Amino acid sequence: MASALNVVQPPSPDRDTTPRGLSRVVAASLVGTTIEWYDYFLYGSAAALVFGKVFFPESNPLTGTLLAFLTYAIGFAARPIGALVFGHFGDRVGRKKLLITSLVMMGLSSALIGCVPGYADIGISAPVLLTTLRVIQGFALGGEWGGAVLLVSEHGDARRRGFWASWPQGGAPAGNLIAVGVMSLMTSVQSEAAFVAWGWRVPFLFSAVLVGIGLWVRLGVDESPLFRAARAKAEARKATEAASEPSPLLSVLRYHWRDILVAMGARIAENISYYVITAFVLTYCVDHLKLHEQTAFNAVLIGSAVQFCLIPLFGMLSDRVGRKPVYLAGAIGVGGWAWVFFALLNTRSFPMLVLAVTVGLVFHSAMYAPQAAFFSELFATRMRFSGASIGAQFASVAAGAPAPLIAVALLSRYGDSTPISVYISLAAVVTVIALLCAKETRGRDLAEVEVEPSTADRNEPLSV
Repeated sequence: MASALNVVQPPSPDRDTTPRGLSRVVAASLVGTTIEWYDYFLYGSAAALVFGKVFFPESNPLTGTLLAFLTYAIGFAARPIGALVFGHFGDRVGRKKLLITSLVMMGLSSALIGCVPGYADIGISAPVLLTTLRVIQGFALGGEWGGAVLLVSEHGDARRRGFWASWPQGGAPAGNLIAVGVMSLMTSVQSEAAFVAWGWRVPFLFSAVLVGIGLWVRLGVDESPLFRAARAKAEARKATEAASEPSPLLSVLRYHWRDILVAMGARIAENISYYVITAFVLTYCVDHLKLHEQTAFNAVLIGSAVQFCLIPLFGMLSDRVGRKPVYLAGAIGVGGWAWVFFALLNTRSFPMLVLAVTVGLVFHSAMYAPQAAFFSELFATRMRFSGASIGAQFASVAAGAPAPLIAVALLSRYGDSTPISVYISLAAVVTVIALLCAKETRGRDLAEVEVEPSTADRNEPLSV
């Protein structure tokens, strides 16, 4: 029965759970997610600093930034579509093929962004092309996250899943670290005029090189053994029962709709806080506090480096005490830190900026690290890609997409950070409520998490 899911099971004999085998899978997932997040966050940094000037030059600076962040948010709207498409085919044909597809789509669209002429050259076509490529980025990222974390989760065993599955999560701070680092380098060696004219394009063009590296790594990894086993079981059932296999999307909405809502709620504070701390902070420091871009960049660089080191530690902690306690600590912490965060930024002191960003990302790490294992453990194998991706990416539309926009609008309307702190704190309340409604998933053997057709009215995976 469902209660058996909380018992730690021995690893399935066909899974490569040796440190060497898992390390190879983890490395492939981490490299790929790092590259994809590099491309995605690079856009956020450019939107905060340069896209308003290049693509919306006829607006005042704050309005131009707001319009740039609007194109940034549109990419989030494409992520649920990507989650639906990639989730469906990822549950049908495999995790690996879809991960390779998402990597190529993301890298090529990012490289092409570096080639788009500005508004001064082609007029309104410039922001249209920029927005189109941003939509492709969002579509690709919608399928990347679910596939990357599942590839690791389904290769490992229950005892250390939180630790191993947290490594692909490290791709977010690693990608942000590289993106901000490259942008910081370009702003430090160029004049502002040169950076606006062409310097910002170099980091985007560099994506083409990174995609080649990512493909080389990912092509050498085997498909998830749990997916292969589930696929074989589904084929056998189809042959004996002469019935077509139900759509993964329809199945996950039927059997796991409560789990999807839990995942979406859990993402709210995590998503909103991250984009305020790492993207909006650049606008706040440069446009509101009148600090140099380099100062804001360096604060985010340091915070991202610390976060990259902390994520596997929090993942390991979730293996010891559970997913929920670690996640709850992060949600409560970021809700309270939102009030300290802006007070420290307002000092205009670089050490205080670093402290504000770093502590904020510590609390974010406590939510983000166990998220991969937690979401993976909520869903049955043959609908896990769809369930995890839908839960994560649909929440991003309501949370991460408008976060910088809402923050800029609140700052523009009130000229003060207090409403933004209220916004983050309310998001933390939503996440805490979602987590309190969830069951602890630590220790579930993913090979045993399954749903039988006879349990349609139950929203729990059963042990088969």
